[in-house]
Amino acid sequence: MARAGRIYVEGRHDAELVERVWGDDLRIEGVVVEYLEGVDDLPSIVAEFGPGPDARLGVLVDHLVPGSKESRIAAQVTSPDVLVVGHPYIDVWEAVKPSSLGIPAWPTVPRGQDWKTGVCRALGWPENTGAAWQHILSRVTSYKDLEPELLGRVEELIDFVTAP
Repeated sequence: MARAGRIYVEGRHDAELVERVWGDDLRIEGVVVEYLEGVDDLPSIVAEFGPGPDARLGVLVDHLVPGSKESRIAAQVTSPDVLVVGHPYIDVWEAVKPSSLGIPAWPTVPRGQDWKTGVCRALGWPENTGAAWQHILSRVTSYKDLEPELLGRVEELIDFVTAP
């Protein structure tokens, strides 16, 4: 049976990655992961959810660094029954260790260019971000394939929404 509490993530790729690594544990705990399609409307989404002591909400945000648009939006959420955490990466793709993909590092993509498309170009992959994501996801077999900055944040959210 699902808990009233939830974990929200920014996008479909984030949800698929969390499911890949933590899915069995989340099902045992009855935690549902839902994706938001971005965080621009996070304060109203949280208000609509109506968090409370028996329905806690955890939110994972990409690129949650000081001064970012994401940090300004997250700061608007102040409920004690909501925990907003993030990782420093532009996108959850970057939370996959380069060594798991057989690349030396994630490429630097110039500002103003779509990051995922730029990654595909720099790595010589076809500019099909859906296919690129499926390739990346297929190389993730356990938490060992992910960077600690993501691992810790997801574990923190699971602990928060499952606390008695």
